[in-house]
Amino acid sequence: MQRRTFLQLSVLAPLALGANWSTRAGVARSVHAGGPDGRAHRFELSSQQFLLDGKPFQILSGEMHPIRIPAEYWRHRIRMAKAMGLNTISIYLMWNALESEPGVFDLKTGSRDFAHFIRLCQEEGMWVYLRPGPYICGEWDFGGLPPYLLRTPGIRVRHRDDAHYMAAVRRYMDAIAPHIAPLMVNRGGPILVVQVENEYASFGSDLGYLETLRTMWRERGVEGPFSISDGLGQIRKEGTYLPGAALGLDGDTDFAGAQPIAGEMPVWMGEGYPGWLTHWGDKDFASNDFAPVLRKLLEEGRSFNLYVVHGGTNFGFGAGANAHNDYSHFEPVITSYDYGAPINERGEPTADYHRFRAMLAAHAPKPLPEIPAAPPVIRFDAVSAKPCASLWENLPSAKRVAQPQPNELLFAQDHGMVLYRKPLDGGGKLAIEGVRDYASVLHGGRHVGDISRLQQAGLPVERPLDLPAGTGDLDILVDSFGHVGYGQAMSDRKGIVGAVHLDGRELRDWQAYSLPLDERYVASLRPLREVPTRPGVFFKAKLHLDNMGDSYIDMSAWDQGYLWVNGNLLGRYWKIGPQQRLYCPASWLHKGDNELLVFDLHRVESAPIKGVERLSDG
Repeated sequence: MQRRTFLQLSVLAPLALGANWSTRAGVARSVHAGGPDGRAHRFELSSQQFLLDGKPFQILSGEMHPIRIPAEYWRHRIRMAKAMGLNTISIYLMWNALESEPGVFDLKTGSRDFAHFIRLCQEEGMWVYLRPGPYICGEWDFGGLPPYLLRTPGIRVRHRDDAHYMAAVRRYMDAIAPHIAPLMVNRGGPILVVQVENEYASFGSDLGYLETLRTMWRERGVEGPFSISDGLGQIRKEGTYLPGAALGLDGDTDFAGAQPIAGEMPVWMGEGYPGWLTHWGDKDFASNDFAPVLRKLLEEGRSFNLYVVHGGTNFGFGAGANAHNDYSHFEPVITSYDYGAPINERGEPTADYHRFRAMLAAHAPKPLPEIPAAPPVIRFDAVSAKPCASLWENLPSAKRVAQPQPNELLFAQDHGMVLYRKPLDGGGKLAIEGVRDYASVLHGGRHVGDISRLQQAGLPVERPLDLPAGTGDLDILVDSFGHVGYGQAMSDRKGIVGAVHLDGRELRDWQAYSLPLDERYVASLRPLREVPTRPGVFFKAKLHLDNMGDSYIDMSAWDQGYLWVNGNLLGRYWKIGPQQRLYCPASWLHKGDNELLVFDLHRVESAPIKGVERLSDG
C-alpha cells in the first residue's frame, strides 16, 4: 500500500468514528499535569494503557525533527507545541544526517545535536517519544538510511540476514545509544518510549528483524519501553506486531480492531495527520481536516502523535521521494516540509493551531502557556544574479566506463549530478534507459531534449529523442532527486541505471564525470571564461540587508535548479511548483552583503530573485 493511502484513511476516519472506536474503562481521560523533572520515573505498558509511576498517562504528542529546524529555533518550536496544549515531542533521528560516510559521525554541528534537543524538551517540561530508526521514512532521503549503503552491490536494507546492512546498523546504534540511554525516563530523562524501526509491515514480514533490533537496543542500555507504528491493514497481513510493544496506528482509528492484536499492550494513534506531504508537480500544497479526529481522540482519552505539529524544511539534499514497489510512479518531495502543519514552516501558528489549541485547552488540567511570538520576517527587493561559472568549464577528471553505472557504484556519490560524454558522428533515435532522475541531452554543445523520471503534464517523459545529424560530443547530464524512502523500492540508485541506444545499437565506452554539487565542488568553481551559450550555468547575486529576519526567497522567475545562501545549500526549486519560494532562516543571512548562488539546469540568462514573507499567497 502506498503512503498516500494513509491520508485517505485519516480523512475518512471521522465518518467511521462511531463504528471503529470503543469506549473502555481504564483509558486515560485526563492529562498528567507533571512534566520531566530530572528524577527517575517508571513508565510502563500495562492493562491496555500507558502508566506513569503507576497512574494512567495520556500521550499528547506532536512531531518535529531537529534536522529540519535551525538549532537556534529549537526552543521556540518546542514552546509552540507546549502552548498548543501538547505534553510530548516526537522526534525522528535521520541516520544519514549523523553518519555521512562509514564510521564518520557528526552528532554536534548544525542541527545534528539531537541530545541537546531532547534536553531542551526536558527544560521546557515536555516528554519525548523517540523514533531513532534505523529506518524512519519521513519523506527524507532514503528514509533516513545512509545512501553509502547503496555502494554495496546486492545489499538488502532492512534485512537481518544481510551482513553489510546489519554491521552498519550496529555501528549506528553504538554511536547514538550512549547519548540516548541517559535520557530515558527511568534514568531521569524525558524519553518515555522508543520506536523500533518504522512502518516495517509496509516493507517486509520478518518479525525476527524487529525482535533483533529491540534486542540490540537493550544490549546498548536502551531498555524501553518500545512501540511500533504502521497501518493496521499491513500489520494484519504481514504479522509484524512486536509482542510487548505499544501498537501505534498510522492514519487509522480502529482501536477496537487493533486491540486484540496488542493484547494487554496499549494501542494508540502513532501518526495522525493534520496535514500531508507535497510532491513536485502537485497542483497545490497538500492539506487535511484533522479537527474531527482530534476532537474524538480527546473525548475518548486516547493517546496520539500528530504527524507533524511542525514540519520545517528539507534543507540541502534532505528531501526524499516516493515510488511504487516496481520503481514506477516516481514522486520527489519538495524542499519545504511545511506539511500543512499547525505550526508552519517558519514557526507561525496557523488557523489549525488555534483550533487545536482550543480543543486541547478544554481538556488541560491547567491553563496553557501564552503562544510565543514568531521570529521576525523580512522582505527584500529583487536583485539580479549574473552568470559567474559554467559547469562545462568546471568538469573534473573523467572516469572511463564501458557503459553507464549508478552514481553510488561508480563514484561513491550520493547526490548531485553526473555527466556522460561520448564523441558521436551522426544522428538517429536516442533511447536512454533508467534515467534517475532528470536528464538533459546535448550534442555538439546544442541542447537536444530532456527526459524526466517524474511523469507530470508538460514534463518530457522517458522516450527516444531525435538526435540530429552532426559531429561532436554527445553529453547526457543527469540530475538526481532524493532516494526513494518508502515501500520496497529501496535500491533507488541514481544516474543512469540502464543502457543507452542509438537506432537500437548500444552505445559503449563513455567518459563519466562526477558532479556532486557538494561544498567542496561549489567552493572550487572557476569563474567564467566566456559568455555562456549552453545551459548548465551558475549565477551569483549580491544581496545587501540592513534588517534581519527570516525570509522566503522567491525563485518563480527561474526554471530548475539549486540555491545556495552564503555557501549553504538551501534546497531545490522547480518552476513546475507548487513551491516557488524557499524558506531562508535569519541565521543563514547577515547584515550587510550576502551571496546568493544559483545553479539552473536550463537558463543561460539571469532572472530576478526577491524576498517575500510567506511560502505562498494562498
